Amino acid sequence: MSLHTSFLLLYMIYGIIFVKCDSFPSHEVGALTAFKEAIDEDPVLVLSNWIALDPDPCNWYGISCTDARDHVVKLNISGSSLRGFLAQELGQLTFMKELILHGNKLIGILPKELGMLKSLQVLDLGINQLSGQIPPEIGRLTNVVKINLQSNGLTGKIPPELWNLRYLQELRLDRNKLQGTVPAAGNPDFSPYINGKYGASRNLTGFCRLKVANFSNNFFVGSIPKCLEGLPRSSFQGNCLQHTDSKQRPTIQCGGAPPAKSHPGANSKSLPAKGASEHQRASKPVWLLALEIATGTMVGSLFLVAILTALQKCNSKSSIIIPWKKSASGKDHMTVSIDSETLKDVVRYSRQDLEVACEDFSNIIGSSPDSVVYKGTVKGGPEIAVISFCIKEEHWTGYLELYFQREVADLARLNHENAGKLLGYCRESTPFTRMLVFEYASNGTLYEHLHYGEGCQFSWTRRMKIAIGIARGLKYLHTELEPPFTISELNSSAIYLTEDFSPKLVDFECWKTILARSEKNSAAIGNQGALCVLPNSVEARHLDVQGNVYAFGVLLLEIISGRPPYCKEKGFLVEWAKNYLERPEVMSYVVDPELKHFKNEDLKVICEVVNLCIHPDSSKQLSMKEVCTILESRIDSSISVDFKTSSLAWAELALSS
Repeated sequence: MSLHTSFLLLYMIYGIIFVKCDSFPSHEVGALTAFKEAIDEDPVLVLSNWIALDPDPCNWYGISCTDARDHVVKLNISGSSLRGFLAQELGQLTFMKELILHGNKLIGILPKELGMLKSLQVLDLGINQLSGQIPPEIGRLTNVVKINLQSNGLTGKIPPELWNLRYLQELRLDRNKLQGTVPAAGNPDFSPYINGKYGASRNLTGFCRLKVANFSNNFFVGSIPKCLEGLPRSSFQGNCLQHTDSKQRPTIQCGGAPPAKSHPGANSKSLPAKGASEHQRASKPVWLLALEIATGTMVGSLFLVAILTALQKCNSKSSIIIPWKKSASGKDHMTVSIDSETLKDVVRYSRQDLEVACEDFSNIIGSSPDSVVYKGTVKGGPEIAVISFCIKEEHWTGYLELYFQREVADLARLNHENAGKLLGYCRESTPFTRMLVFEYASNGTLYEHLHYGEGCQFSWTRRMKIAIGIARGLKYLHTELEPPFTISELNSSAIYLTEDFSPKLVDFECWKTILARSEKNSAAIGNQGALCVLPNSVEARHLDVQGNVYAFGVLLLEIISGRPPYCKEKGFLVEWAKNYLERPEVMSYVVDPELKHFKNEDLKVICEVVNLCIHPDSSKQLSMKEVCTILESRIDSSISVDFKTSSLAWAELALSS
């Protein structure tokens, strides 16, 4: 073979490779890359072979392409515990037929750009942690056959645009927080389910075409459309529907009012004939007609004002787009959509107001590498403690912003005398500011009093009152909130004492981890993983109820012994105390030696509860509801009990009066 021929063959081979690589649209590669960058946790490394330098993504995990390998037609990564956002760039994969991300931990809202996927037939985002409303743009998926959004945190009503999906056969919206009615469109009174079979779907409109649907465990009201009555009763249970066959929510969960009833007068079949209507109108007195016209005009005006107000509100509620900075240069970024409704009910303070309240931020009462705590007084309001997070703007990612907002919303729902009350927050860009505003607890932390202050001056009764107060607070967090709330690191430093030494549970530790990891992972994304890790997520924290019970047992030991949970000289408090907890003859050795007076009956109860809380078999642990019942019923925390034996009780009474 001549040298000329060899060069020609080599040129042809390179040409084929070049054409093949160049044939894959760069915008689709970019969309997939954006999807990977929006994932901040990939525990099983399913995206490890998603290498941005590879211009052909058809070999990437979870990707399927056309036979010509020139377009992505399927993205299927299910059950992989991926945590992150849905990148809006996914809307650029216009040839994609299936988007399946079932069973992950995706957060944030559904990007409206998904409505650009005109070829999509399957949209499966079930069993994630998505929030916000279903965007009406989903109604543009004209070829979609299956939509699965079950087991998320979606809110709002079902967009009427979904009625126009003529090929939609399967719709799963169960286990969300959706409201409004179950729409049917077309003729909802027509039942296609005859003699156990569905009628011809071509004659049906809206949701009446559905062959498989599940609307259960939401907050839907009204009645079940007749054309959907062929579905299993379980498809509608757990709502606020007016239906006797399916199990519905209690009235108290439906806003305190009974489920809405349907009005037969709204049906066109019940409307009177035209002639009868004209006759009825002609027979009315003139004054009644005038009153009807005036009332109609007023209602119409109010309706018009309501529409204009709603439009203005919708325009102002667009999702917040936050730059996610990958490097210090700031050239590379992606956008993250955040539901602007998250903090709508939480007070937002301006930095200027807090600066005035805290005397130009000069009144520092605490600090750490992660935060600074200021004391202040709101004009005409209460004393406040302001926590300012120490983090550089270039390290504050979109994920941290979402975490901040969700944590603020979670803290704001706490309302109990033994739980720290969040009054509001501050979020500003210039200068960069993220702050939390709590009501001030004037007596510092329980840890300070037990180990650095005059803890030994706490009488036995005061210690019991503090222990019972903590138990009540935990009972509230675990059993009276849905979902439950737990303290990330429950210890004496998380217990703040008010002026009358009432305990307040405050959760600050979750922020330390997130801020520390943000600083550590501030470098640009590499090929093997993502930048920001979200530890101690809100969802995961709700599951740590048993951890709180164990920590409460340790905290009880700390309160009665005056010893820290761990010290170099004596090791772990629990290991030391086990030698005495179950032996009545030496049980008193656990008590703080500085405490001269205590009740043996109370001590036995405390030791019993401690043993149950720290039991190695979690199935034998008590719940905080059970713990609280035991402490409240078997311990007398009234200060009069101590008067005869303890001079500290008299001193405490004098100080409190």
